[in-house]
Amino acid sequence: MNYEYSEAFAQKMDQNDPLESFRDRFLFPKVNGKEAIYFCGNSLGLQPKSVKDYLEKELGNWADLAVDGHFEGEDAWMFVRQKSKPALAEILGTHPHEVVAMNNLTVNLHLLMVSFYRPTKDRFKIIIEAGAFPSDQYMLESQVKWHGLNPEEVIVELKPRVGEHTLRTEDILSEIHNQGGALAMVNMAGIQYYTGQLFDMKAITAAAHAVGAVAGFDLAHAAGNAPLSLHDWDVDFATWCSYKYMNSGPGNVSGIYVHEKYADRPDLPRFAGWWGHDEGKRFLMEKGFIPMHGADGWQLANSNILALAAHQASLDIFQEAGMKNLRAKSEKLTGYLEYLIRQISGKSGVLEIITPENPAERGCQLSLLIHQGGKAVFDEFYKHGVVGDWRNPNVIRLAPTPLYNSFLDVFRFAQVLEQSLEKFA
Repeated sequence: MNYEYSEAFAQKMDQNDPLESFRDRFLFPKVNGKEAIYFCGNSLGLQPKSVKDYLEKELGNWADLAVDGHFEGEDAWMFVRQKSKPALAEILGTHPHEVVAMNNLTVNLHLLMVSFYRPTKDRFKIIIEAGAFPSDQYMLESQVKWHGLNPEEVIVELKPRVGEHTLRTEDILSEIHNQGGALAMVNMAGIQYYTGQLFDMKAITAAAHAVGAVAGFDLAHAAGNAPLSLHDWDVDFATWCSYKYMNSGPGNVSGIYVHEKYADRPDLPRFAGWWGHDEGKRFLMEKGFIPMHGADGWQLANSNILALAAHQASLDIFQEAGMKNLRAKSEKLTGYLEYLIRQISGKSGVLEIITPENPAERGCQLSLLIHQGGKAVFDEFYKHGVVGDWRNPNVIRLAPTPLYNSFLDVFRFAQVLEQSLEKFA
C-alpha cells in the first residue's frame, strides 16, 4: 500500500483499524514520565489489564476451596489445562489435543528431544541455524553429549551466504538433502530471534521427512506473531514461550505441540510424570505409566494455576481479536515502520534493515544493524521514549505488535529516528 510520513496519515490508519480498541486493554510503561513507544513485545509482551481479575479469581478459589479446588468450582484445577487448548490450537494451527500449556521452553525442548532425537550409528546429525538463541544451542550440545556423541560432529549449523544476513530456503533444503540418511532431526527456530527471519517450516518439514528425519521448531518468536499451521505442515513437534507475543507475564508457562500421529504411541520414549498418566487411572496410584492421549501425555507435574490464569487472560483477548486479523494489521504496521526507516535513513550509513523485505518471510520484528554509533544509537532511542531491544554485537530489534501498537506509535518512532540520525550520521 502507499504510505506517507505524516501524523495525519498515521491517525487515519488508526481510525480505520478494526483492532484499534484492543490497545486500551494493555498497560504501557513510562519513560521519563511519558508513555513509552513500546516495540519490545518480542522480548516481553505488555500486561493485559484483565490479568489482575483472572489472578484474583484463582486466589479466591484457593482461599474458599483450598484442596477441593482441584475438583470443584467452575475451573477445577484438575482439568484447567483444557481451557487454553482452543486458543492455542488457533494460534498454532493445530488440533486441541496436539497442544498443552506446561513447563518452560527449554525444559520442554529437553523433554521433546528425549522422544524425537533417537540417534543411531548411521543417522545422528541435527540441523540448526547458525546463531540460534543460546538456550537452544546449549540444549542441543547437552543432549548430544548425553548420547555420548560429539556436538562438533553432530550439529550442522546453517549460515547465510557471504555478504547476506539471512538464510535462503533453497540452501536449507539443499543441506537437508545433502545430509540425507545421516540426518536425524531438523531443530530450528520458527523465526530467527536476531534477524527476524520467518523460516518456511512447511518446506523444511517436507524435506526432512523426505530423507527420513523428523522436524521440530522453537516457536518463541513465532507463536502469536506469525501465521502457523503446524498440523497441516506435518511438523513433528514444537514448543514456545508465552511471555513474548502472547503477553502472559515474565517467565510464564510454555507449551508443546506434538503431531497427532504420535497421540497414542506408548512405545515412544519419554520422561514420564504423574500428570501425564491416564487421567482416569491417575488416582489409583498404581505402577506402570500409561500416557494420556496427545500432547497431554508429555506432562510431568500438575499445572501452575496462577501462571495459567495470567496466560488465559491474554489468550482470551487473542481469540476475540483473531489471528487472521492480527496478521493483516501486523503486515501493514511493520510495512509502515519499514517504509519510514528507509525514507528517513536513506544513504546515511548509520543503519541497515537485515530482516527480509518480503512480509511472508518475517513477523512483526525488524532488526536494524547499526553501522555507526553502536549501542549509543539504542540509548538515544530510549532517551526519547522508545523501548526496543539491543542484541550484541550491533543490532536493535523493533517489534510493533498489532494487539497494542498503533500507526501513531510508528510515526512517533520515525520522529525519534530522524533526530537520532542527525546526531550519528
